Amino acid sequence: MSDKIQKGKAGEELAANFLVGEGYEIVQRNYRYKRLEIDLIVRKDNWLVFVEVKMRSSDAFGFPEEFVDQRKAKKVVACAVQYAYQNNYHGNVRYDVIAISMKDGEPQIRHFEDAFY
Repeated sequence: MSDKIQKGKAGEELAANFLVGEGYEIVQRNYRYKRLEIDLIVRKDNWLVFVEVKMRSSDAFGFPEEFVDQRKAKKVVACAVQYAYQNNYHGNVRYDVIAISMKDGEPQIRHFEDAFY
C-alpha cells in the first residue's frame, strides 16, 4: 500500500473517530460507484451526511478544506445521489468536510457542516 493511501486511511480513521465522538453513527466507509467515492457516510438525528475527508501534513500550501473544490463537490454529490437511489433513501442529506492538519505531530480536526450544496 502506498504512503499516500496509508495517510488517507489514517485520516479517514481519525475523522470517523471524531464523528463518533460527536454522536454520529458510521453507516458506511469508502462507498464507491464507478470511479466516484465518498469517504464516510454517517447518520445523526434525521440527517444522512456524506463526508469528504482531507488531511495534510502541513498547511504550507493551503488548508485541507481548500482542496475540496467545485469539481470534487460535484463528484461527491453525484456519488451520494447514486447511494440514495440504491438504498431508496428520501430523507435529509448534508455534505460535510472534515479537514485534518498535523501540528507538532498532533492532528487538528475541523468539521465543516453543510460545506457545499
